[in-house]
Amino acid sequence: MSRQGLGDTGQAFPVYIAAVAGLLFLAFAYFLVGQAASTRNSAQTAADAAALAAAQDIREQLWHGWAEVILDPGQWDKFLQGAVYSDTSAACQQAEEFAARNKAVLWGSGCVPLATGEQGFKVTVRTTGRKPKDATASAEAVIEPRCTSDAPPPPSDSPEPPPGTTPTGPDGSEEEPDDEGPIVGLVCDGEPWAIDPHSPILPDAADLFRVRLSN
Repeated sequence: MSRQGLGDTGQAFPVYIAAVAGLLFLAFAYFLVGQAASTRNSAQTAADAAALAAAQDIREQLWHGWAEVILDPGQWDKFLQGAVYSDTSAACQQAEEFAARNKAVLWGSGCVPLATGEQGFKVTVRTTGRKPKDATASAEAVIEPRCTSDAPPPPSDSPEPPPGTTPTGPDGSEEEPDDEGPIVGLVCDGEPWAIDPHSPILPDAADLFRVRLSN
């Protein structure tokens, strides 16, 4: 081989080394960027799941409260509009559990009711076990009523017959007591519900309220 050929080979080798080093650097940079994106996605997934869990817990609380007053339609509206629920701490406990399932913890403000006037929660979490690349994310979930209540007026008072007497009809025949009719006035997504007071079949919590992420 000529000295010129050996010289060309010697000059090409450093260029080759530099090119390989550059490619390795780019690969490492892409790896770090991908890892950071994966961590951010994991944090957001955990925040979304935690916020939805808190809102769904409140939805269940509202449903149970409504079911307890099912024979008193005058009390329906405050439950159907999400105006009353009993235990915010229980809802945030659910948020904490779902964050943990996604390898995250409540962080900063943690789990708080929305300050926008809507029913729901804002949850902030931070991933764990990815130090120093842990990430923080927040999510909001809202509870939207799907039903309205137009409670029927209470029955008018009527004089009771004297003791020992039996009500009679216009023809003098004995009247049978009226069976209590279905409770009406509940409309969910445009569909009316009639509820049998003796054997009520109730809408599910998901029929009464929609839970969704708001951001």
